[in-house]
Amino acid sequence: MVAGAPVVVTHALGRYPVYVEPGALDRLEALVAHHLGAARVAMIADADVFTLLQAGRLGRAAWAGDSLTFPAGERSKTRDQWARLTDTLLERGYGRDSGIVALGGGVAGDLAGFVAATYMRGVPCLQVPTSLLAMVDASVGGKTGVDTPQGKNLIGAFHPPVAVLADPRALATLPEREYRSGMAEAVKHGLIADGGFFAWMEHEADGLLRREEAALTRLVRRSVEIKAEVVSADERESGRRVTLNAGHTVAHALEQATAYGLAHGEAVALGLVAECALAEALGVAPAGLGARVARLLARLGLPVRLAQPIAPERLVGAMGSDKKNRGGRVRFALPRALGVMDATAADDRWTREAPEVEIRRALEAIC
Repeated sequence: MVAGAPVVVTHALGRYPVYVEPGALDRLEALVAHHLGAARVAMIADADVFTLLQAGRLGRAAWAGDSLTFPAGERSKTRDQWARLTDTLLERGYGRDSGIVALGGGVAGDLAGFVAATYMRGVPCLQVPTSLLAMVDASVGGKTGVDTPQGKNLIGAFHPPVAVLADPRALATLPEREYRSGMAEAVKHGLIADGGFFAWMEHEADGLLRREEAALTRLVRRSVEIKAEVVSADERESGRRVTLNAGHTVAHALEQATAYGLAHGEAVALGLVAECALAEALGVAPAGLGARVARLLARLGLPVRLAQPIAPERLVGAMGSDKKNRGGRVRFALPRALGVMDATAADDRWTREAPEVEIRRALEAIC
C-alpha cells in the first residue's frame, strides 16, 4: 500500500477509510466536512483530550463547533453517561441530520459511537482516536457499547464509522503507562495474523518505546490493515473475527476482578500470556510460544505476571459473562502458532472450550 493512502475497511453497507498519517489532525475540520457534509456536527470527547485539542497540542486548530465532554476513564463508559449525552443532544435540538465526531481513546470511541448508533435510530460518526490502543484496535470495526456491573461491552451495537482519523503524532501526549498499554493489541495482531509483523516488533521494540514516528506509523498502519482484513470478512463476529478476542477472555475477567484497576492493555498482555499457556497445555500450540510472547510484552513495558495475585476461581467465575461463551460454557480463541489461530475445533470453527482444571493451571502463569 502506498504510504499515506488510507486503509479501507469494507462492511455490509459500504466502506470507510482509515487515515494513518502523522499530522492528519491538522486536517480535522476539512475531513469532518468531507465525510459528514452538511450534517449538524457535535464532537463528543474525553474532557482531558478535548483540553489538549483546544490548547493546540494535538493539531494546529482548535475545534470551533459544538462539543460535549465526559470525564476521562473507563468509569465513564456507562448507560448513565450515554443517557446524559443523548439527552443533551435532544435538548440542543439535534435531529436526524446530525453527525458525531468521537475524540479520545477507546472509551470515547465506544461511548460516542454508541450514542451515534442509537440517536435518532442512528446518525453518522467519524472516529478520531488519540490513544495507541484506540488507533490500533478500538476505532476500527464498528463495535460500540458501554459496560455494566456484569461485564464489559455487554450493551452495544455495530455501527461502522464514516471514517477514522489516526494521527501518530497525537501519541506524544500520552502518559507512559497508557502508551505502553496500547502495545498489547499490536502484539496480539502479530500473534493472530502476521508472524513477520510480530518479529518486526521484536526488532523495533526500542524505537517503539522511544515513540519514533516512522516506527509508530508502521505499527499503527499494519495493525489497522490486519484488523481491517479480519472485520471486512466477518463484520458481525460470526466467524474469524472472534480471533481478535485472543487474550480477552482472561483480560476481561482481570478487569472485572480488579474493578478496572488494570489498564485494558495491561489486562490484554496478561491475558495473552495465560491463553498461550492454555493453548500449549491443550496441545494446540507448540511449547515455547507463550514464553516468546511474554518476552516481547515485557520488553515493551507490559506486565506478564500480576503484581498482586488473584485467586484463579475468582477469575474463572468472572469469565462466565464473556460474549464468546455458548451454552454457559467458557470459550477461548487460541493461537496455533505465531501468526496462526486455531480453527480446528469441531463445534465452533474459531473457539474451543477448555477443562476448568486446565484453565486454572494456565492462570498460574500470571498469578
